[in-house]
This record gives sequence, C-alpha cells and structure tokens, in this order.
Amino acid sequence: MKHLKTLIALSALTTATAFAQSSVSLYGAADAGLGKVQSPALGPNDVNNKVQMTSGSLMNNTTSNIGFGGQEDLGGGLKVGFNIESNLDLDDGANLAGGAGFWGRQSRIWMQGPWGTFQMGRTYNPSFVALVGWQLTAAANYSVVGNTFGWGGGGSLVRQSSLIGYRTPNLNGFVVEGGYVLKADNGGRAKWDIAATYASGPAVVALSANKVQNSSTSYVLGGKYKFGQYAVAASYHNAVDVNTNGVRRGFSLGGQGTFGATTVTLDFARDTKNAWAGKKYTNTLLEARHALSKRTFVYAAYLHLNDTNNYGLGVRHNF
Repeated sequence: MKHLKTLIALSALTTATAFAQSSVSLYGAADAGLGKVQSPALGPNDVNNKVQMTSGSLMNNTTSNIGFGGQEDLGGGLKVGFNIESNLDLDDGANLAGGAGFWGRQSRIWMQGPWGTFQMGRTYNPSFVALVGWQLTAAANYSVVGNTFGWGGGGSLVRQSSLIGYRTPNLNGFVVEGGYVLKADNGGRAKWDIAATYASGPAVVALSANKVQNSSTSYVLGGKYKFGQYAVAASYHNAVDVNTNGVRRGFSLGGQGTFGATTVTLDFARDTKNAWAGKKYTNTLLEARHALSKRTFVYAAYLHLNDTNNYGLGVRHNF
C-alpha cells in the first residue's frame, strides 16, 4: 500500500508538471470613439465627413480584436505554439475580416528553439514588424507613415496569408526576420519579405525590403532615438504598387514627448515622388494619449492625409 501511494503521488506530480508545461491564454483590445473621416479609408459603418461613433476606423488607435494563444514547452529549449485572432466592430459586434475569414487578423503556428523561431500561416509581415519598432505611434490605425507610404512598402500589407517565416534569436539587439509566400499561395506571384532590426538602449534602426514577383522592390529605412522624456524618428520609403509598379517615394520626420501620464506626438510624411496619385503631398499627424492605467488610455488624434482632414477621440483597453 505504501508503494502504491508513492506511485499515485508521483503520477499526480508528473501530470501536474505536464499541464504546467502547456498553456492557453485569451487576449485582445477594445477600442471605440467619436470622429469624422474624410479620407476614403472608411470603416465599415463610417459615413464620409460625418461625426459618428468609430470602431475599426481610420481614426481609431487600433481595431478591436480578440485572440487566443497557446504554447507547450517540449523541453531542451524547444517550444511550440499558436495564435488565432479576429477583428471586431464595436459598433454592432460584427467581425471585421482581416483576410480570408473570421480568424483573418492572425492564424499561425510557430516553433521556437535556441536557433530562432519558425512560423507558418497568416501573420504579420516582417516589414511591418520592423516598422512598429521605430514608428512613434507603434503603427496606430491613423499612423501618418503607414497611411502615406503603406505599412512597410506598397507590396507589403500589415499581414500576409500563407507566410512561411523565420526569425533569428536576438543577438545583442540585432534581429533578422524573413518570410516567403509560394507562387501558388499568392495568385501566381511569389513574394519575399525581409527585415533587419537593431534595438539597443535608446536607439532603434530597421531596414526592410519586400518584393512580389514581376514588380519592383519596396524598401524602408527607419529609426528612432529616445533621450529622456523625448524621442525623435525619421524614415525613408520607396513603396511600389504591385499591380501598376508605380512608386511612391518620400520621407517622414517626427517627435514625441512624454509628460507624466500624457504622451504627445507630432509626425510628418512628405512625398518626393508619387506615381500613385500623380501629386506630391505633405501629410501630418498630431496625437495625444493619456494613460489611465497600464492597460487603458484615452487618445485624441488629427490626421491631415492627402488633402483630407480627419480627427478622432477615443478610448482603448487592452486585455
């Protein structure tokens, strides 16, 4: 009987350890506000140039979303995990499909080890991940950089379906991430995307490039430097429209100051060439955020984009 009790105790301990090695979590963000959008980048429930509730709109800080993530520790420094995410419209509770279906915000499986991280599925493009690292609003919906030049280049949207990707381990602040989409998975045109980022102390510098078969290469060089309560950022863009091969080229320059719980950002983007519209623009973003807690902040933003004026006031809660 004593031996039986010992075996039962060991079995329970082994089972508990096994469960401890695997976890699933729920996460996401809720974001809604009031605003007026003149730009063609309307949300599904937006009416052009009218004051209204906004959710999943150009003038929201982010698009509300819900996600599930899980991982299992396989031992020996090896882990495997997944993420599935869906965008939500808080106007009416509808799904905002960010791709081919309900889980279009992200749906991927990944494996991580001492050699880096391998992933497959619908997930963020390497060029976009690099942009988030130095962009002063962390790529908010109303980012003047993203809305002017694209989110890492004309051939690079925020996310990519059927991406096969690899990310190196962090080597003293230096990380390289690459992705490839096979021809059969991208409408008969293969695509590659690669980004190198160095982040150490107050400085972040990133160089990214991406190309869709039979089009020219898009690339971005951007960086941010933080000194005390202030930060400055600058970038240079060569964005290619993969359908017309037209180029939008230019630069951005911005500054940010943090005063207690409030952060103020002023960001500019200027065309030096714009084959997309045939006209050069100077676009501007002014944003203020006030943190109510670690997970919740209120924000106000004004975006002058391609001769349109757009503004919004909202609240975002991360969970």
